Amino acid sequence: MFQQMFSPSVQHTLDLIGIFVFAISGALLAVRKNFDVFGIAVLAEVTALGGGIFRDVIIGAVPPAAFTDLGYFLTPLFAALLVIFLHPHVERIQTGVNVFDAAGLGLFCVTGTTKAYAYGLGLTASAALGLATAVGGGVLRDVLANEVPSLLRWDRDLYAVPAIVGSTIVVLCIRYDVIGPWASGGAAVTAFVLRLLAMRFHWRAPRAWNRRSTVSEE
Repeated sequence: MFQQMFSPSVQHTLDLIGIFVFAISGALLAVRKNFDVFGIAVLAEVTALGGGIFRDVIIGAVPPAAFTDLGYFLTPLFAALLVIFLHPHVERIQTGVNVFDAAGLGLFCVTGTTKAYAYGLGLTASAALGLATAVGGGVLRDVLANEVPSLLRWDRDLYAVPAIVGSTIVVLCIRYDVIGPWASGGAAVTAFVLRLLAMRFHWRAPRAWNRRSTVSEE
């Protein structure tokens, strides 16, 4: 029943959309870091495919879709090509990175959760893997760009929480048998909007209680 409500073609389409927007965010960050065209392409590929490869390896969908579907490999290259020639002015690139990253976060938390459930994982495990799918590429992107991943920075706006919310909405829809393109799209939009609101209003997670560290903060 689940497979009928969320068909492979819909799953594939959402995957490609998520890959494209994540690749855009990776390529934009590469431009901001003054990478050459090869570096832009590599960061686009890693950002777009890293989380999905991790997901597929965990659930046993091997070889990962990124290595069996040419569209998965070519989509980030197309995104990188667009960025190379059409990226905004340098002072506006960071805004583009954030918006596209938020869009990818929303889409991937949905596709990761649904695919994990389709491969037999329980609801909680599916939500956790949806989170990993959503943030994995971004973490790899930041590491390769020599930045502390946003996921781990206390002084960065909420990043993982929107993905957790999106994944939770998906598993609740599965639990109550209302999953489908509209419900999944709503979960993705919710995560996307929550991430944008977090950036707009600087929502951040609390740190350790009664913190007394003497380490200087960046």
